[in-house]
Amino acid sequence: MNTAHAKSLLSDLIYLAKADGKIDNAERDFIHRIGERMHLDKETVDSLFEAPEPSIPLFTELERITHFHKLMLVMNVDRETHPKEIKALREFGLQMGIRHGVVDQLLLKMEEYEDKIIPAQDIIAIFQTYYN
Repeated sequence: MNTAHAKSLLSDLIYLAKADGKIDNAERDFIHRIGERMHLDKETVDSLFEAPEPSIPLFTELERITHFHKLMLVMNVDRETHPKEIKALREFGLQMGIRHGVVDQLLLKMEEYEDKIIPAQDIIAIFQTYYN
């Protein structure tokens, strides 16, 4: 993944984390860990908190599923799900071409778990139900 792509994807996570008007340490740490996996240094990630990059289109289904999963994870990492975060998640879903029904199912499924983190295989199963 090139740096511009990685910075754009992290910026989406930052936008969602800030949707409720605050960003806590759990959200910041999670985003930094994702940034490390994308080979971005701490200073680069920190700069994105101040000046996020615009979203870029995701072309493959796997990219969309993976990114949407990360968005859900950052939304729940602080163990609070704010209505503004859900609204932002829905907007990202629309931008990525994800059907409303998929987003609704994922939000319902999320409530079945104490930590609100849906296992990856369950996310894939929901996507497969709607797209296959």
